[in-house]
Amino acid sequence: MAKFLTALPVYDEVKHVNDVLDQVRGYSDHVLVVDDGSTDGTGELLARRSDVHVVTHGENRGYGAALISAFEYALKNGFDYLVTIDCDGQHVPQRIPALVEACDGVDLVSGSRYLQIFDGDSEPPQDRRRINFLITARLNELLGLSITDAFCGFKAYRVSALSSLALTEHGYAMPLELWVQAAKLNWRIKEYPVPLIYLDEDRSFGGSLDDGQTRLEYYNLVVDRSLAAFSTDRPLCEAAEKNLE
Repeated sequence: MAKFLTALPVYDEVKHVNDVLDQVRGYSDHVLVVDDGSTDGTGELLARRSDVHVVTHGENRGYGAALISAFEYALKNGFDYLVTIDCDGQHVPQRIPALVEACDGVDLVSGSRYLQIFDGDSEPPQDRRRINFLITARLNELLGLSITDAFCGFKAYRVSALSSLALTEHGYAMPLELWVQAAKLNWRIKEYPVPLIYLDEDRSFGGSLDDGQTRLEYYNLVVDRSLAAFSTDRPLCEAAEKNLE
């Protein structure tokens, strides 16, 4: 039987972490929390739980860095599949088993909030929907993909495929670098419909990136940089050749 891990990147989620973990534990025997330098009491709550594994970053390194730590943990501990899910209450843990099942025979199953309309779907913030639409369209054009949601954090990975990645982006733009590498490595990819849930809470993307136009420009820069790195980064090219054998 396939062994899967569910991993949650966490930063200052004291209001949500226990409720979300209680739900996730109902659908996953193995749960990892990557505490990315929380200072709001999240770490103390996690220390009281004996039903999850915790990796702690001594300081806040970024969403992408937390996911990279989850990838490394899954590779080192013999898991077949890895599910990533955010800890802010915007994903539905009940769908974890379905994502794992959908990952059979592919390398990446990516949740999409725009494949299907669900009862109770939220209205996304306009600037975030616009940026997602523009970046998703650009990735499709450049990489020959046909995805509908470039930024959904609810995903399932075939763990053995993760060893071919060479990720360097540590912030919220890391998924874009991942899309570039996954496409160039000829990963088998599918999307899976998930509800569109936005809570009435503000998210900070960090300093100047809270401005939508600045964030869009940075995301495009990361896409360009990732494409250039793939053609010039020797270790990644070697990993690509190995993965395509």
